[in-house]
Amino acid sequence: MKKFFELVFVFFVGINFVFGQSNHTTQEISDNYDFSNRSSLKKGTMFIFWGWNREGFSKSDIRFKGNGYDFTLHNVVAHDRPSPFGLDYFNPGKLSTPEFNFRYAYFLKDNLALVVGTDHMKYVMDQEQTARFSGHISNPTYAGMVQNGQVDLTDEQFLTFEHTDGLNYINAGLEKYKNILSKKNFDIFWAYGGGIGALMPKSNVKLFGNERSDRYHLAGFGLDARTNINFVFWDHIMARVEGKFGYINMPDIKTTLNNKPDKASQDFVFYQVNFGVGYIFNRKLK
Repeated sequence: MKKFFELVFVFFVGINFVFGQSNHTTQEISDNYDFSNRSSLKKGTMFIFWGWNREGFSKSDIRFKGNGYDFTLHNVVAHDRPSPFGLDYFNPGKLSTPEFNFRYAYFLKDNLALVVGTDHMKYVMDQEQTARFSGHISNPTYAGMVQNGQVDLTDEQFLTFEHTDGLNYINAGLEKYKNILSKKNFDIFWAYGGGIGALMPKSNVKLFGNERSDRYHLAGFGLDARTNINFVFWDHIMARVEGKFGYINMPDIKTTLNNKPDKASQDFVFYQVNFGVGYIFNRKLK
């Protein structure tokens, strides 16, 4: 999986390099393709998009604070949790079950869009790992699980930790579009941009044998850079492949079901690959 994301990352970096070149490079492309009937995404154009994603996360330090404890688990490893491919991906009643992306875009200017949407990711701490520990725990049972500055998480007695319904990144951003190929009933647009948003995870946390916390909560913020390739058929049907790289900071993750001040905090970088389909409204040709 790591090599898969590395290959996709190299692919998108290569696209950015090629299509971000000087006018000389653009002229070379024009020599190969006929752009005399080149199309644009004009001001007032809109589109909606629905897709699915896979993502990866960097290691992170997770700090837990509450009555009788204040400690940090260092370099915690986590992965995503994709749903098995099946009817859930197409069942209207279960569309939010898999890892998904939703976008709505409005073009403020020709080829410049304001894009708002949600990235529904899933973050799952690997259970079979031993994490470095710093801090203190007053409860002797759980303090005794710390051995030589480390705690073994495998048996789930100390902690289970995930954002699986999910790691919801609600964001808005700007994207610049460029037509790189225009044929009859078929266009290719390359786009790049960035976004900012809020994290509204539904965190499933069970710490020290307490009842599992499982609720939505505004936990922090995120930033991202993205680039995508869009294949447009008959001026309206869109198919998209997108790569995204970003940073997430959540200082207020709820770890209990009551109103106690218990919480966790973490920050990490993420990378995401998503693909899906959309529909373009009010499409106007240049």
